Amino acid sequence: MISRRSLMSSAAVAAGAALTCMVVPRASKGAVPPISQADHEKYMRLAIAESAHTRNIPNAAVIVKPATGEVMARGINNSDYDPLLHGQLACVQDYIRRNGNREWDECVLYTISEPCTMCQSALVFAGIAGTVYGSSIEGVNRGGVENPRIRAKDIVEASSFYKGFIIGGILADETDKIFLERANRNK
Repeated sequence: MISRRSLMSSAAVAAGAALTCMVVPRASKGAVPPISQADHEKYMRLAIAESAHTRNIPNAAVIVKPATGEVMARGINNSDYDPLLHGQLACVQDYIRRNGNREWDECVLYTISEPCTMCQSALVFAGIAGTVYGSSIEGVNRGGVENPRIRAKDIVEASSFYKGFIIGGILADETDKIFLERANRNK
């Protein structure tokens, strides 16, 4: 039996073309209403509360539907179990388990730390409406967690197909303190 992939590859080769995968921009429904500073802080406090459940790296996130204020998913860092389970990706997986792979453009991820390149890229490809973080990469690194020094905003800006937003520094004094306290505790 011939697989669909083999058949399509053979057809492409016969036509003298190579199969390519390309990213297609998702149409934005504009479903995310303007979010106030007070709401950004309220949702960031939910992510901060999740960080209390972490073991080593205190990274945590929540996905919120700002139109309703509903928390759609939660996630904490579990990279000592699986290197891909940063708080943001654990939250994405929880969202998919609860809601399926849909309606990303209606949701915003709140995380206590600036997403690494892997996590921000995943959020961009999901098409999430926005990312809001507390501690910058520099703040996280001061807290003893090493991340590549590639800014999440650079991932967003390099993704011309992406229509979401990114905001940093929400409650950064509090989130920086979490990373510093955890680093001191783990010494």
